[in-house]
Parts: sequence; C-alpha cells; structure tokens
Amino acid sequence: MYLIIFILGITIGSFLNVCIYRIPREESIAFPSSHCTNCGYNLKAYDLIPIFSYIFLRGRCRKCNEKISIIYPLIELLNGIIYVVIFYFYGISISTIFLSIFSSLLIVISAIDFKTMEVYTSTIVFGLILAIIYITLGAYFNEINYKDKLLGCIVGFLIIFLIVKITRGMGEGDYEIAALCGLFLGLRLILVALFLGIVIAGIAASIILILKVKGRKSEIAFGPYIALGTFISMILGDSILQFYLGFFVKF
Repeated sequence: MYLIIFILGITIGSFLNVCIYRIPREESIAFPSSHCTNCGYNLKAYDLIPIFSYIFLRGRCRKCNEKISIIYPLIELLNGIIYVVIFYFYGISISTIFLSIFSSLLIVISAIDFKTMEVYTSTIVFGLILAIIYITLGAYFNEINYKDKLLGCIVGFLIIFLIVKITRGMGEGDYEIAALCGLFLGLRLILVALFLGIVIAGIAASIILILKVKGRKSEIAFGPYIALGTFISMILGDSILQFYLGFFVKF
C-alpha cells in the first residue's frame, strides 16, 4: 500500500512542477502539454516518468540536451515522501486525502514564494475551496471539529497580520498562507506551526547572514517556513504540545 501511495505522490509531484513553473508566468497549467522550455520539444510519456526519466536522461532534454534542474525530481520525491508519511500517521481517512492535497499545494506556494517573493491569489483560492470541502465532509462524518478549524484560521491570520503590520518584516501573502493553514490545522496546531515556522525562519536567516548569502536588509520568503511548520504540526503537533506542556508542569 505504501508503494502505491508513494507512486501516486511522485506522479502528482510531476504535475506540481508544471504549476510551479507556469503559475508565476500566468500560463495555463493544462495547455499546452509538457514541453522543453528551451527548444519546445513536446515530452513523450516515457519522458515524464517521475524521477526515473530524469535519471535515464541524465538530467538533460532528449532533443536539445539542455540541462534540466535537479529541483524537478526533488519536488517529485518530496511529494511522494510526504504522502507516505501522512498516510502512515492518518491511515485511510478523509484527513489523509485532504492533508495530502493541501501539502502538495503548500509545496507549490512555497516554491513560487521562494523564487518570486509572491503568493498568487489562484493558489490561495484553490486552498480555500479545498478547505471548505474538507471541513464540510469532515464535520459531516464527525472526523473534525469545524469550529476549531475556523478558530485556527482566525488566529493564524491575526498573528501574522499583527507581525506584518508591526515589523514590516513579512509580506501580506504570509497572513493569507497562515489563515489557510489554520483552516486545516485548527487552533492548537496552527499555534505550533507558526511557532516552529518563526523559529526555523530565524535560524535560517541567521545562517544566511553568517554565510553572507544575503545582506541584513534583503527580503526572505517566509511562506516556506510556515509551510514547513505546518507539515511538522500535521505529524508531530500534538506530541510537541504534550512535551511543551509537560516540561512546564514539572516546574
């Protein structure tokens, strides 16, 4: 079963690469079919086998020999691993389906934010529609508490909104991402996600400054860190909360 989930994950991961490339260019993600961005060669089915095609082609276009970014197979692999991890922790459930799709969306949002420093409305709207369907079905089958999800959305939005307004250190798209993550995580876990995101972002920023990759006034995309905090919270959020609360109870 895990192999099937992994194959599904890397297959969808291949489509995520299309989204990451085309959305910032405002191109259709459906048409035209996948092609080499250098020579226009229309990729055949055997050119589109996730991960393996990259290996067989040695990272180059079959037609023009243009180098293909290693990011493509890494995105596919990452999505496959995430699907397996979510299935391991959530089993066969509504949450597994929707959290997997949402994780794929977060990969797209994060990759685009990292490259362009922008969060596109189309990705947020898709996430909102996905969240509404998830909450509706989850509440109907008594799998989730819709009030908790709505509170998570509001709190996630307000926390990042206030940080943006006070520090001017983040973009407006960041509180849209936080609100969206809150809809999927709920109140407790969005707090964990944002805490982790801020801590990891702080560590990453410090390393970047030490290595002088960017200057002190350079912008750093925060979306990927919210996404990372969100994924960790999906899997380990409750355990982190229990550890944190247990630590303070001892004192």
